[in-house]
Amino acid sequence: MRKLSFFLSVFLLGIVFHGFSQTTASTATTPTTATSSTDFYAGKWEIVIAGTPNGDSKMVADLIRKDGKLTGQLTNTADPSAEKIPLTSVVEGGDKLALGFNAQGYDLTIDLTKVDNDNLKGSMMNFDTTAKRVK
Repeated sequence: MRKLSFFLSVFLLGIVFHGFSQTTASTATTPTTATSSTDFYAGKWEIVIAGTPNGDSKMVADLIRKDGKLTGQLTNTADPSAEKIPLTSVVEGGDKLALGFNAQGYDLTIDLTKVDNDNLKGSMMNFDTTAKRVK
């Protein structure tokens, strides 16, 4: 009985170590891209807010993953020298993304939904909004 217990323990230990080594090897050989599930939204996105009283508004969102969370800033493409707008919140869940920021004393949120690997669509304050990945 003692030999069987020892053999079973060694066998299970071997399976555990083999399982860990496979996980590590597959992780090391899988390249991380901007389209991977955890980094899909990371990168630059050109955002167009259509039909505002001042015409279509264009911005670039630069999203980076820091400590597992997305963060970033918005740049007004009409005035690149203007101060960048920091995102106050970035909420991602499945195919949805919400970018929160403060502009002229108002808390605003751009809600976007994934269309395909390079396009998002949604709204901000009832204005249609689209985003396209900048390559």
